[in-house]
Amino acid sequence: MPLVVMHSSPLFWARLAAMVLACVAFSVAVHGANLRHGTGDWCLFCWGFSFVGTLLVLLVEAFGLQARAPVSWKNFPITFACYASLLCLSASVIFPLYFLKGYQRSDRTRDYRIVATVFSCLATVAYLTEVSISKARPGEVVGYMATVPGLLKVCETFVACVIFVFISDPVSYDRHDALKWCLAVYCVCFILSAAIIVLCVGECTGCLPFSFARFLSAFALLAVLMYLSAAIIWPVFQFDSKYTRQTSRPSSCSSSPGLCPWDKLVAVAVLTVVNFLLYLADLVYSARLVFVSV
Repeated sequence: MPLVVMHSSPLFWARLAAMVLACVAFSVAVHGANLRHGTGDWCLFCWGFSFVGTLLVLLVEAFGLQARAPVSWKNFPITFACYASLLCLSASVIFPLYFLKGYQRSDRTRDYRIVATVFSCLATVAYLTEVSISKARPGEVVGYMATVPGLLKVCETFVACVIFVFISDPVSYDRHDALKWCLAVYCVCFILSAAIIVLCVGECTGCLPFSFARFLSAFALLAVLMYLSAAIIWPVFQFDSKYTRQTSRPSSCSSSPGLCPWDKLVAVAVLTVVNFLLYLADLVYSARLVFVSV
C-alpha cells in the first residue's frame, strides 16, 4: 500500500493510535507504577506485545512487503488486532484489580497506576476500532479470520486461556473426575480452535483432505455440546454442598488483592458459559456458511 494512501486510511490511524496508547501504558507502568506482583509482568506483556505486533504490521504495509510475508495477510492483521484488543482488555481489568484495589495512599505511584489503566482502556478501544474497520462486510471477499466465525475463534481461544490461568492457580479441577472432564473440554476445544486459526493464518486449509467448511460446522457442534456439559458440571461440583464444604464466598476475599480462589471458581463458571455462547454463535454462523453456500 503506498504511503499516501495508507496515511489517508482510517485503518492506519486506528493502528497508529492503538500502538501509541499501548506504548504509553507500558512506559507509564514501567516508569512509576512500582509493579512488584507477578501479575504486573502479564500486563506489561500485553501492552508490549500489542505495541511490537502493531509496529510490525505498520512496517510491512508501509514497505509493501505483504506478498513476502510468510503468513496470509488477509488473515494475520485482523487476527493480531483481535488478540491485542483482548490482551489490552484483560490488562485493563487485571491491572486495577491488583494494583489499585485496596491501595489507600494518594501518591505518585497511585497516579501512575491510574494513568496506565486509562491508557490501557483507550488502547483496547483503538484495537476494537481496528477490528471493526477490518472485519468483513456483506459481499466482500476476505480471509476467514475477518469473518464473524473467525473472530469468534480468537475470542474462544482467549477465554479458554483465561480459564486455564484460573483453574491452575490454585489447582481446582483435581477433586472430582467430573471436574477433570471439564478440564478435558477446555483443552480439546482450545487445541482445535487454535489449530483452525493457525491453518487460516498459514493458508494451509486447502491442504486438508476434507471440506474445511463442513469441518468447522462439525467442530462447532461438538464444542457446543462439550461446553454445555462443562457449564452444568463445573458449578455443581464446585458450589453444591454435596461435593464441597465451601458453598459461600469467604469474608477474606473482600480484603485480598485481586481475585481470591473462590472468585476464580466463580469466574471459571461464568467464562464457561461465555465460551458456550461463543461456540453456539460460531455454530450458527458456520452452519450458514455451509448450507447457504451449498
